[in-house]
Amino acid sequence: MPLRALCLLLLAFWLTGCATAFPEPKRPPAQPLTILISIDGFRPDYMTPDAAPTLTRLAQTGVVATKGMRPSFPSITFPNHYSLVTGLRPDHHGIVSNTMEDPAISETPFTLGNRAAVTDRRWWDEAEPLWVTAEKAGLRTATMFWPGSEAAIGGVRPSQWAEFDQSLPSATRVKTLLGWLKDPAMRPGFATLYFDIVDTAGHRFGPDSDETRASVREVDAAIGELLAGLKDLGLENRVNLVVVADHGMAAVPAGNTIVADLADPGAARLVYGGATAGFALLPGQEARGEAALLRSHDNMTCWRKRDIPARLAFGKNPRVPAIICMARVGWYITNAESAAKRRPDTRTTGAHGYDNAAPEMAALFVAKGPSIREGATAPDMDNVDVYPLLAALLDIPAKKSDGRLPRGVLK
Repeated sequence: MPLRALCLLLLAFWLTGCATAFPEPKRPPAQPLTILISIDGFRPDYMTPDAAPTLTRLAQTGVVATKGMRPSFPSITFPNHYSLVTGLRPDHHGIVSNTMEDPAISETPFTLGNRAAVTDRRWWDEAEPLWVTAEKAGLRTATMFWPGSEAAIGGVRPSQWAEFDQSLPSATRVKTLLGWLKDPAMRPGFATLYFDIVDTAGHRFGPDSDETRASVREVDAAIGELLAGLKDLGLENRVNLVVVADHGMAAVPAGNTIVADLADPGAARLVYGGATAGFALLPGQEARGEAALLRSHDNMTCWRKRDIPARLAFGKNPRVPAIICMARVGWYITNAESAAKRRPDTRTTGAHGYDNAAPEMAALFVAKGPSIREGATAPDMDNVDVYPLLAALLDIPAKKSDGRLPRGVLK
């Protein structure tokens, strides 16, 4: 064989081999685009024709959970957002609270404001969120904010994502997402959108305040802008919208604070407070700490982690503190040191994290799109059921989860 022909043959063989070393390019979505929208702290009863006309129309023409969707326990933000996209309870996915300790990862606790922790995949790697599964299947994803999306979970990130910025206005978040959808070749098949202002207002002013109603109107208007933008892009009939909340909100009247002051303060340490509080028992002082916390309390109940009621599906993960205390709805748990740092409040505020079966903790669920039934209801739904629904909408294999495909939602 002539030398030139041999060289060309070897070059072709080498190029073919190199081509197989690269992953296949992310494919455009064959299924309708699915957008998961979270409105943090949005109770189902916030959705009224006056305050939320856009959401009300979506609910009337799509599927709505009339009594709301049950969050997972504890009914707080990070654990429930991860449950929504993994289909697992916090005990199983490892994000057991907004504040966590895990000596195997870091001496520094995980907190919402600790960016080094939030972006550390080791906190998140006990489960695989939907965007990772989708990316592995060759489907592009985009997250306009979502807890966990800033970390390379399992070594994988969304194709497009944004660093969380609470100051970013609702309308700007929508415009950013619409910008990601403009190019058909780069368009994601799955996207998320997150709003936090309803939760913020609920905490500061209470669920029944004018400020909370104003925040509902703002988010509803932003969703209206999203729908208008999708129409401009010719996508109005090609998008499945799934609108959820992570939890509800309960009113906390001024003065309803439980100061879990130990008679023996050297026996236990508050890991986190709130509607649900976690305590670590200090080495060698376990019996003293348990005696102080496990006694009868007027407005809270405490358990050893192994004794937490089974219906709460919580307490087996190593990151769960030794003692868990849950306040009665409308009360807030702290300790003397933390209480001294808190400015006394003379008005009703709001809190969540209570028993996930409490009506005040129910979360919004509305779905609308070409794959969704019209004018239907989902009467009994847990938030872990959202994951298998999303996997079905995307036509990708769902991982084993604690959820089940909700009946009566898909066409």
